[in-house]
Amino acid sequence: MTTPALVIFDMAGTTVDDRGQVPAAFALALAANGITVSHDDINRLRGGTKREAIRSLLPPDKAGDADRIYQEFQRQLTLSYNADGVREVPGAAEVIRELRAAGIKVALTTGFDRDIALSLLNSLGWKRDALDAVVCGDEVPRGRPAPDLIFVAMKLTMVEDLDKVANVGDTVLDLESAERAGVKWNIGVLSGAHNRAALEQAPHSHIVQSVADIFSVFVDAAL
Repeated sequence: MTTPALVIFDMAGTTVDDRGQVPAAFALALAANGITVSHDDINRLRGGTKREAIRSLLPPDKAGDADRIYQEFQRQLTLSYNADGVREVPGAAEVIRELRAAGIKVALTTGFDRDIALSLLNSLGWKRDALDAVVCGDEVPRGRPAPDLIFVAMKLTMVEDLDKVANVGDTVLDLESAERAGVKWNIGVLSGAHNRAALEQAPHSHIVQSVADIFSVFVDAAL
């Protein structure tokens, strides 16, 4: 099996430990505006751009409040991360270092806007030069399941061959995005939002427990 030239990882639930902060922030922001949504309503949107998720959860009479409610979501999420701390998924930083040491580029993609993404990276102590690219939800025309995040990551890392790209994520939308992009490795991880049953119903090439197991996918003497 050939090794990838680029591995693209999602953030929350894939490389950043997800302890329920994101869905809780959605629920709190919506509840503060008199909107009640179910866990399933929120869960089906996991992996998508957070602004788009807010818009899709609002009833028609609240559509004009989308930006304000999104700001409330950001505030609630920041408060939660500040209170609970930010942790990596065990082994994530080591995997990123080992991939780059092997000459493989690494990018992070996320449905968060850049300000939240950078705050998370700073809290983890992940320096900008430890990654080849970071692409955020406010920097692409369309969020997942569209493939835009993947294509921008490829452009920034100057990797043009889809057969040399792996995408790794914890949600159905991650897997659907990778399928639409046409990458060779479409890898689901069980460390985040969606369970095995959900991921197995989505397009995928591999499902592993977490990023710590990613090298089991890339069977190559070079690693």
